[in-house]
Amino acid sequence: MTSFNLPLRVYYEDTDAGGVMYHASYLRFAERGRTEFLRHIGYDIGTLQRDEGLLFVARHLEIDYLKPAMLDDALEVCTSIQIIKNSSFVMRQIFMRRDEKIAELHVTLVCVDKNTIKPLRLPDSLKSKFSNFLEKASA
Repeated sequence: MTSFNLPLRVYYEDTDAGGVMYHASYLRFAERGRTEFLRHIGYDIGTLQRDEGLLFVARHLEIDYLKPAMLDDALEVCTSIQIIKNSSFVMRQIFMRRDEKIAELHVTLVCVDKNTIKPLRLPDSLKSKFSNFLEKASA
């Protein structure tokens, strides 16, 4: 599987008084991972909105918290594509601390028209770039 890996660090603002990372911080870090993934494949959200007239909206998200991240932990968010459809796709994001998986997130994103918020077909160029990060089906 090919993934885009983004290094991050857990700061005080990401934690509760006990130094444990808030559950919502995982969602913010995952969003950064998806944004940087797009930038890595040659797109940015502002350009897609302005030039292509499209946005990505989250339709469904599930996350498994396996072990807590703590203050000052160095993490890596590993982002890959699980499914590509006509107007939607599913991304898998794994949170790693060294060689230890601490959380796994699956998010379904839908490509929509920026004005009407109605589904749009994913541009072929984007689908092509996504396919480089598509997880291989296990036999």
